[in-house]
Amino acid sequence: MSSHTSTHSPALSAQTYARFDHEVAKYPDDQKQSAVMACLAIVQQEQGFVSADSERAIAEHLGMAPMAVHEVTTFYNMYNLQPVGKFKINVCTNLPCQLRNGQAALVHLVKKLGIEVGETTADGLFTVQPGECMGACADAPVLLVNDRTMCSYMSHDKIDQLVDGLRAVKENT
Repeated sequence: MSSHTSTHSPALSAQTYARFDHEVAKYPDDQKQSAVMACLAIVQQEQGFVSADSERAIAEHLGMAPMAVHEVTTFYNMYNLQPVGKFKINVCTNLPCQLRNGQAALVHLVKKLGIEVGETTADGLFTVQPGECMGACADAPVLLVNDRTMCSYMSHDKIDQLVDGLRAVKENT
């Protein structure tokens, strides 16, 4: 276990570092950098996104170059580099999905929400992003909500129902 208490970034709490150490403990001492994805996931879970300050704090804690952490953060769609809405919706726009109306689904979704691709609605509820292959090309158009819930065969009607349903969930919570 690491004891960098005096050098911890103010961007992260002692509780966050304790969670990091729990993940680091799963690896041999010379392989603690293997916990980088878990640490990024912890930061995102706690803060909603991974800031540059958080990346630097993770890099320092794991003994990595900050750029090496940033490369992991930017390689995967699941890490947000800036705050996103309560519901982040990724629409697969990889070529096979584009050939099966993936791009049309993306256009319909942003039009319905009144935003541009990559933006968040003014109420902070929805962020829409293009996505790379989600491994379900035959089910296109495919949407991924909050990096966890995959929605397949998303016609314009099904997209409308999804958005309306998510809005209703928010209103009832």
